[in-house]
Amino acid sequence: MKGTPANAGMMAVSLSGWGESMKRSKGVGSERGVSKRKDGGERSINRRSFLQLAGSSAGAAALAMGAKASSASTGEEVGQEKLKASVFRICMEAERAEVPTLSWDTEGGDRLRTNLLRSGSPLCLRVGMNGAWRNSGELAATATNLADGGIAYAISVSPTVTLHWAIEPSAERLVMHLSASGEDRRVLDGVELHLPLDPKATPTTLLPESWTNDGRANLPAVLSAPDFGQVLLECSAADGQARLEGDREKHTVDMMLELPGLSQGTAITLSFTPLQLAPPKGLTDVAMWQQARRGWFNTWQPSARWGEQGKPFSAPVGILSNNVISDPVSFALPFYADQALWTPELTSSISVMAQVRRSIDWWLDERTDASGEVTGYWNYRNFLDANPGILISSWDYVEATGDLKWLGERIGQLEQLSKFLEGRDIDGDGMVEATQSGDYNTLQQPGRSSCWWDALNTGYKDGYTNAYIYRAWRCLADMEQRLGRSTQAMHCTGLAERLKAVYTRTLLNPATGWLAWWKSKDGTLHDYASPIVNGLGIAYGLVEPGLGREILKRLRMKMRQVEFSRFDLGLPCTLEPVPRADYLQPDGLGVPSRADGRDTFQTYMNGGISAGHTLNFIMAYHVVGQPEEGDALLRAMLGRQGRIGFQNGVQNQADQGIDWTNWTGADKGYEGYLADVFQFLQAVVLREPALRERIYRPLHPTKV
Repeated sequence: MKGTPANAGMMAVSLSGWGESMKRSKGVGSERGVSKRKDGGERSINRRSFLQLAGSSAGAAALAMGAKASSASTGEEVGQEKLKASVFRICMEAERAEVPTLSWDTEGGDRLRTNLLRSGSPLCLRVGMNGAWRNSGELAATATNLADGGIAYAISVSPTVTLHWAIEPSAERLVMHLSASGEDRRVLDGVELHLPLDPKATPTTLLPESWTNDGRANLPAVLSAPDFGQVLLECSAADGQARLEGDREKHTVDMMLELPGLSQGTAITLSFTPLQLAPPKGLTDVAMWQQARRGWFNTWQPSARWGEQGKPFSAPVGILSNNVISDPVSFALPFYADQALWTPELTSSISVMAQVRRSIDWWLDERTDASGEVTGYWNYRNFLDANPGILISSWDYVEATGDLKWLGERIGQLEQLSKFLEGRDIDGDGMVEATQSGDYNTLQQPGRSSCWWDALNTGYKDGYTNAYIYRAWRCLADMEQRLGRSTQAMHCTGLAERLKAVYTRTLLNPATGWLAWWKSKDGTLHDYASPIVNGLGIAYGLVEPGLGREILKRLRMKMRQVEFSRFDLGLPCTLEPVPRADYLQPDGLGVPSRADGRDTFQTYMNGGISAGHTLNFIMAYHVVGQPEEGDALLRAMLGRQGRIGFQNGVQNQADQGIDWTNWTGADKGYEGYLADVFQFLQAVVLREPALRERIYRPLHPTKV
C-alpha cells in the first residue's frame, strides 16, 4: 500500500498413499534408495537420495487446531471433515551432509514441486568451534541409507568429535535426530540447523509459542509457507529456540534452529508435522472452508529482523507485516486481527492472537507519540486509520481471549488513541478531519495520504478512514463496558453516533447516487465510483440498508457500463480514472501523466485491484439482505485462489507482483506478496449470520 513501493542419477521414491506406505514397510531394498553389493552389504546408488511422501487422509499426517489426527487407519474425522493427504518433498545429498531441496503441500497438491530453499543454499548444520562457524556440507561426512528413504550422516567436526544427523521421513512427518560423540565434544560452541528460505518462492515465516525479549522464538512453532501449508516444528530440547533473520534487498530469509545441549551429550529430536486448520467453530459450510483453507493462513506474516534496527526502513522480529521481509503497518493490523479472531489457537501452546497482542504492544510502546498518534509505517505520520487499526485489533484480541488483565493495563493508552481522533474533529460536526486537505494537487512526494490508499489524494472528510474510526469507537465502547466503565463507554458510543449521523449526508453524491470517496477542505466531492468505500460504509451500517441496496445496484450497473467483468480478481478500488491532480506526484506506481488519468488507469491505486478490500463489498450484500450476490463474487475469487492465487512471492519490483493486478489480471503490484490481500477469505466465515453477528456486534450495540 506504500507509494514506493545437480540432479544426475537422482533416485525417486514416492509414497503416494497409506497402502503404498504399508507395502514399503515390508520393503524392497531398491525402493529404499540403496542397492545390494555382491557381498551382501549396502552401497549408495547415486549422489543424492530423493523422497516424496504423502500421508493419507486415514493417517496421522495432520493436526487440526492443536489436536493430532488419529493415527488409526479408519480416517477419523477432525473438525467435521476428513483431513486431506499431506505431502513432503526432500532431497538429501549422499556425499555431503546437506539438503538442497525441501518442500511440502499440506493440501496434497503439486506445490511441493517448488523448492522452498534458495537455489545453491542447502539446508545444513552450522557448527561452531573455536570461535568459528562452518557448514556441515564443508566437513567430511559419511552417509548411511536408512529404511524408507532416510539417511544418517556422521560428520567429522574434529579428529575426536563426530556429529550424528539422521533424517527420517515417514508418512506422518519428517523427523531429524541429532547427537554428538567424542571425548572433546565440549569444545563445540554451538550447533544450529540452518534453513535458507527463498521468499521469492513464497515468504515462509514462523509463528512460535512465544518470543523472547532479545527476539528469539521459543519452540514449538508453526513454520508457515503461504499457499504451501503449515508445519508444526517441535524440538525435544525444552530450551529449543529459533532466530528469524532477513534481508529485504537480497530477498533472503534465514531460519536458525539453535540446538542446545549437544556438547553435553544430549540427543535432540526435531519433528516437522503437517498442520491443517479445522473450520472455525460454528462454521457450517465446510466445503467452502476447504476452498479457503490453503490461503487462510497467508494473512499472518511475522517479520524477520531486517534492515538497520533503529532506523525507519527496517523491522524488528516477530511483528505482523506485509510479508516476512517487508514493513509492519499499523493500519493493516486489523485485517490480520479480524482473521485471527476465528483462529485464536493453532495448538495447545501456539496462539495466533498472542502474535496479534505482540504486534499491538509494539505499536503502543514503540510507535505511538505523546499526543496519542500512532505512526503508519516507517516514520510516516498523519494516517487517520492508524489509531483505529490498533483500537480494532485490541478489540479482536480481547474478544478472542477474554484477557481483561491486559485490557485493564492498556485501556489508558487506548483511550489516548481515541482522544487523538476526537481532537481531529476540527469543525465539530462529528466527522473526523484528516491533516491532509484532500484539495487537488496537494499530495506531493515524500508526503502520503491519510490512509492505506496512500498514493491517492485522500484527505479531510475521508469516507474510508471515518468508517474505520466509527468501528473503532464502537469497539472501544464495548471494551470499556467489559471493564465496567459505563461513563467512558457512553462517551465512545456518543462519538460513534455523531459520526454516523453525518457520514452519508457528507459523502453522498446526488449526481451518482453513491458515496464519494472524500470531501476535501474546499468542499469538493472526490468521487471515482469506489466499490471499496461504498462497500465499507454499507457493511459497517453507516449507510442504511435501503440506500445500501440502491448504491450496490448502481455500482453494478457502473461495472457493466465500464465493462468490468473479472470478478475472480476482486474489485477495482475505483471504476473511473483518478486524475493526476488527485494522485501522488510527481512520480511513482500508477501516477498518470495525462490530466484525466486515463494513461495509467487500472494500474495500482488508479483503478487497480488489490483483492483483500473486496471483503466489505461482499459483506455489504449480506448486510442488505442479498447474500446470493455477495456469494457469487466470493466464489469467483475462491476459484482463482485455488487455481492461481493472489501472490507470486516477494518481488519488490514495479509491475512484477500479482498482489495488484489490472482488470485483465496482469501484474501491477510491487511487493508481490501483501498479507492483507487474503482478508477477503473472511467472507467464508462472515457470510454465515450467526458468525457475522459476533464481529459486527459492537456496530449494533442495541442487539447486545
